[in-house]
Amino acid sequence: MNSFNQNFDELGVKISHHFGGKAYAKETIIPAGLRLDQHSHNFDHLSILASGSVIVSVDGVEAEHVAPKCITIEAGKRHSVTALTDAVWFCVHGTDCTDPELIDHELTHEKD
Repeated sequence: MNSFNQNFDELGVKISHHFGGKAYAKETIIPAGLRLDQHSHNFDHLSILASGSVIVSVDGVEAEHVAPKCITIEAGKRHSVTALTDAVWFCVHGTDCTDPELIDHELTHEKD
C-alpha cells in the first residue's frame, strides 16, 4: 500500500469541496491501494463511504467497511483510510469556513 504523502494528482486522488448551510463535505476519490495519512479533527464528524471498500484505522483500531456506509469519527481521534478498491469517501463537517484553501487548516489538529 502506498502512503499518502505526495501530490494528489501524481497519486490519482481527486478532491472536490462542497459547501452549503454551514456544512462542508470533502469528497475524495481514492485509488485502490492508497492510504490517506492519519490526522485528527477538532470536532466529531461524519465520514461517508459512497462506493468501494476501505480499512479505517481510528486510534490504531482497524475496521473494514464496504459502501454504502456512514461512520462517525470522534473529535481528537487519529484516523486514516486505506482503499482496498477504488473508493469515494466524504468527510462531512459543520463549519462557517467556505474557503477550500483554508478548510483543512480550520478543521484539523495539525496546525502550523
